[in-house]
Amino acid sequence: MKAIIISLMLALTHPVTPKVVTDKSVKSGHQETVKQSTSKTMETQAMQVVRDFLTAVQQGNQSKLASSLHPNVQWSQPGSNRFSGVKKSSTEVFQMVGGMFQASDNSLALTDIKVLTANGNSVACLVHWKAIQPNGGILDVDNIDVYTVEKGQIVNAKVYSADVSQEDNFWLK
Repeated sequence: MKAIIISLMLALTHPVTPKVVTDKSVKSGHQETVKQSTSKTMETQAMQVVRDFLTAVQQGNQSKLASSLHPNVQWSQPGSNRFSGVKKSSTEVFQMVGGMFQASDNSLALTDIKVLTANGNSVACLVHWKAIQPNGGILDVDNIDVYTVEKGQIVNAKVYSADVSQEDNFWLK
């Protein structure tokens, strides 16, 4: 009897709350795992689309570039030069890039992809560009590009320059 009283006293002074697992908490945990898995898959796919796009830029692979950009891509180019501003289609993006190649005597080159990282379907890249103009102007600049990928294509691009004044001076008005 003394042992029972001691056990009851211990139980009353140190209650143990049982952990109850309900169907709702199991489903919630499963949904969280599915969300994490879906997010990871989305990031992997977005990274691959952007990696393929940047490789195509380096190689001059026009067909891969065209298939990587959504026809209604929104592209924001920094600065206050003749190529700055928002482009609202892949056609406008290709016109901008064509003008850049013409202005740089076809020397514009993506020389380095330093960082590529994703958050959901958004991919940020640290890249380096070089170009030389016939008049001696030099472009040697890092950019941070942020791409949004949907259904295997880039639908939005926002470019940030580490040296906007260098780009403005190089590309002129």
